[in-house]
Amino acid sequence: MNFDPRLVDMVMRLRSRGISDSGTLRAMEQVPRKAFLTPELSERAYEEIALPIACGQQVSAPLTTALLVQMLAPTDRSKVLEIGGGSGWMSAVLSRLARRVYSVERYVGLVSNAETRFRTLGIHNVEIRHGDGRYGWPGQAPFDRIVLGCAVRAIPEKVMDQLSPNGRLVAVVDGTLTLVEKARKHVTETELMPLDLPMIEAGKSKTL
Repeated sequence: MNFDPRLVDMVMRLRSRGISDSGTLRAMEQVPRKAFLTPELSERAYEEIALPIACGQQVSAPLTTALLVQMLAPTDRSKVLEIGGGSGWMSAVLSRLARRVYSVERYVGLVSNAETRFRTLGIHNVEIRHGDGRYGWPGQAPFDRIVLGCAVRAIPEKVMDQLSPNGRLVAVVDGTLTLVEKARKHVTETELMPLDLPMIEAGKSKTL
């Protein structure tokens, strides 16, 4: 990977704003955000803002993505489910930390674009499919880690059911970054901080 001072600056900024996990920082540095944007937006790739992608969607700001990944805390043994694959950037970051990543995206065009980017970057442990994220990926459940890349009013029950015992789920629930930890006999929810993400959309696109 070519040295990009803007990418290094982004990682340093994330560190100064509370991203302390070395694995998360390293993964963010190894997966250039600009590879998941159109060429005309590449100059803005490392700014602390959400940026538009196809199908009227957006790629989250670097700090938002880093917060989700750090709180998810995947390991090299983790099987991860991501709801809302979008550009594929967070999937790619997670691929550096987890054993396997399964991503569900409602826009078929975004699925195709993400698959192309994964191939270009040599990422082989991510599988993305066209589907309604509210139902997760039952055929691959259970998952050690689940992350929602879109906000929800409440965590979908079918997604929660796919979290394995001793698993961890991270989501923005009613405007608050929330950590859910599932033990064998009980579930705990911890509200962490306000965070803004686009709201989940029902169904899957038939045309885009």
